Amino acid sequence: MLKTNKDKLVKMAVQGSIAPPATGPYRITTEGKALTLPGTGGITYNVRLGSSAMGWVADHVEPGVSIKEKDERDNSGLQTFACIGNTARVISGDAKKKKGVVIGKHGGIEHVLVDFKDEAMYKMAMGDKILVDSFGTGLSLEDYPNIKIRNIDPDLFEKLDIKEKDEGIEVPVTTTIPPYLMGSGIGANTSHRGDYDIMTHDPEAYKKHNLDELKIGDLVLLEDCDNEYGRGYLKGAVTIGVIIHSDCVVTGHGPGVTTIMTSKKPVIKGRIDKNANISNYIEFEEDDENEDNDNDKNNSKENNKENKDD
Repeated sequence: MLKTNKDKLVKMAVQGSIAPPATGPYRITTEGKALTLPGTGGITYNVRLGSSAMGWVADHVEPGVSIKEKDERDNSGLQTFACIGNTARVISGDAKKKKGVVIGKHGGIEHVLVDFKDEAMYKMAMGDKILVDSFGTGLSLEDYPNIKIRNIDPDLFEKLDIKEKDEGIEVPVTTTIPPYLMGSGIGANTSHRGDYDIMTHDPEAYKKHNLDELKIGDLVLLEDCDNEYGRGYLKGAVTIGVIIHSDCVVTGHGPGVTTIMTSKKPVIKGRIDKNANISNYIEFEEDDENEDNDNDKNNSKENNKENKDD
């Protein structure tokens, strides 16, 4: 197992509320058509972790549940410290005590994306509060100082079937993306939050890189992409990211990628694996209500015992 500083990291609560869907009246497509489409925010029932990222009648649709704090300063902590794989707990509303998992961070709109089981999502409403057990910021590899880790829970990182090689590490990915396909988000001054988009409107590149097969949660390798302290082109740099939202109709946009590791030097290699999706490594924790039921049973047993003794 790769040696990390996991035991030195701080686990801290951050919080957001379910953000309502928001959109302008039209999205102007690459063909100049004006369309009204579902997009960011809200509770999305049928686009989830493991769903296709392509082909939806939508634009930038976010899977699962989108959360945010209205105050930008408060939201900066949620956006920065929440990590993919962190446990999220509903703390208000009819779905209170249900648990989910963070699956992405969407820049621009500044949402954290969380997936839950179906029965939890159908009990939720806009404004419900969700607490995230943030853990992972500052994660590093002791033997590979050139590799920077971002936005991933250490427990999930350890499950990714990463193999050590003489020249560095090898990570399972569903595909590789050339730098000329990376669009909206280029030039951002941090990779500790948000995402940037794979452009999908060139037919030849679309086919060559199997973009039609992309799924929410896929691990992908970005060639010649430096995400150490921002997002830009650097020959030989390598970035591994997670697909976190759907394709888009707007020029320069496409499925979003949140960075989980990056290096300025070519010490990260990709191993093509069609099953390289975080849905295959994540397990939902038991809801808190089950713990309450166990406590109720134990209390009932104690009360019965006391009554018998009396």
